[in-house]
Amino acid sequence: MRLSLSVLLAALTLIASTMPLPAAAATPAHVAYYDAAYRATFKPGAQHAQVELKLSGDKLPSRLILRIDSKRYKNFRSEQPLEVSDKEVVWRPQGQQATLHYEFVVNHQRASGSYDSYSTDSWALFRGDKLVPSTRVTAARKLRSRTTLEFDLPKGWSAATPYPSAGEQRFRVEDPRRRFDAPAGWMLVGKLGVRSERIEHVNTIIAAPEGDNARRQDALAFINWNLPKLLDVFPDFPKRVLIVSAGDPMWRGGLSGPSSLFLHSDRPLISENRTSPLLHELVHVALGIRGDHESDWIVEGLAEFYSIQTLRRSGGIGQKRYDQAVDNLKKWAQRAPTLFGKSSTGATTARAVLVFQEVDTEIRGATGNAASLDDVARKLAAKRGEISLIELQEIAQQVAGKPLRSLQRERLTKPVAAPGP
Repeated sequence: MRLSLSVLLAALTLIASTMPLPAAAATPAHVAYYDAAYRATFKPGAQHAQVELKLSGDKLPSRLILRIDSKRYKNFRSEQPLEVSDKEVVWRPQGQQATLHYEFVVNHQRASGSYDSYSTDSWALFRGDKLVPSTRVTAARKLRSRTTLEFDLPKGWSAATPYPSAGEQRFRVEDPRRRFDAPAGWMLVGKLGVRSERIEHVNTIIAAPEGDNARRQDALAFINWNLPKLLDVFPDFPKRVLIVSAGDPMWRGGLSGPSSLFLHSDRPLISENRTSPLLHELVHVALGIRGDHESDWIVEGLAEFYSIQTLRRSGGIGQKRYDQAVDNLKKWAQRAPTLFGKSSTGATTARAVLVFQEVDTEIRGATGNAASLDDVARKLAAKRGEISLIELQEIAQQVAGKPLRSLQRERLTKPVAAPGP
């Protein structure tokens, strides 16, 4: 039986209208939002903060799982279903509004006895990703949070966070990589002294407790001198960075976080060995990477390499001082028989810097100076997340156009030769 042309076209049209569109042509699903409002209450001298999370919207997540340390998070309560154990809390919001309350123990000691989170009568210093436990959310794929963090503080106190202001003591929390935005990075509340300046595209804020011996203005001038050279390597550096400082009993070093870092008030801007603790942590902020079970040397080595290189490129140290710094690293590297381990020691980091010098030289030689380690570092910063030796080798090969001898595993596991006289 023969169909007329009009009937055939009608049939084909009907078939086409019932077939699913290709993924590229499909209309994107409508994104729905709910509000997630964190509110943290601090009182002078109290070693814990009261935290509230209020969810509101036409549709809420069906479940939130908070991974906790029961020594730091206590007294969870909600009118909605709640299951609490030593390691996690399962909260099941219901309706169009739900509220969860808990207490956060601020003070936290490291193995050395110093603190990486501390509260006094006039200030409290902590990380946002400690104030708020790591949270896994079960929700419809199109559902996303609009998150804010607000502080309820004593009179005369203020707050410094890595986030832009959304009102008095209130901040807008955004992480485009996640559907549930949770606070992260270093934060300081209390009676504060703050200095800030826009350096190229980076809004740079330095905060420390009033009366602390932190050199805010010196640090800001130092960053103003050096950050442009760091931005040449990492043009996608965060648009806002917070640097918080405090003295004892805080840990006497530096620690980085998302768009933020902590540096003990007594740490020098440039050490006697010609490295910079401040620049080291700023490189961590720029890279945003972490090593796998054996690759912390990559993270720490790059941070130290660029802390020295940035000083050299900015004129902060001359060639003579740079050569002295490298000589010191060569001596220190003798104490590191291998690069691989869970945590990078000072000697391991020194050896890693020397490896990255070789990588830079090898890439420049292979490309006729058209590329360098800077190109590898930029790719790592774009990738972010966890890094391994294999991934580093692959990225370096992409840049150099061939595998690099300087990154062969067997070379990295052998003791280094003693430096010449």
